[in-house]
Amino acid sequence: MIKSIQHKGLRLFYEQEDPSKLPAAHVTRIRNILTRLEFAQSLNDIGTPGSRLHPLSGNLKGFYAVNVSGNWRIIFRFEDGNVHDVDYVDYH
Repeated sequence: MIKSIQHKGLRLFYEQEDPSKLPAAHVTRIRNILTRLEFAQSLNDIGTPGSRLHPLSGNLKGFYAVNVSGNWRIIFRFEDGNVHDVDYVDYH
């Protein structure tokens, strides 16, 4: 279950189905990722072919990332069966 979302546009989309603050080309992919995050009981439930689920290091140690498109990723922490601090970033 998603417990917290950092990105304002992502939060608006998750809570109110309002995609206006997100790139239109990414909305379908983001919806699919958020759905997997919402119902995930383990990291295995999140990683799908093409998602490129991977742990992050450095300042983002403890976070995981999944590919949205190009350099855009959704990053999050997974603790005790819940998803925390979901963010939408261009980190490369």
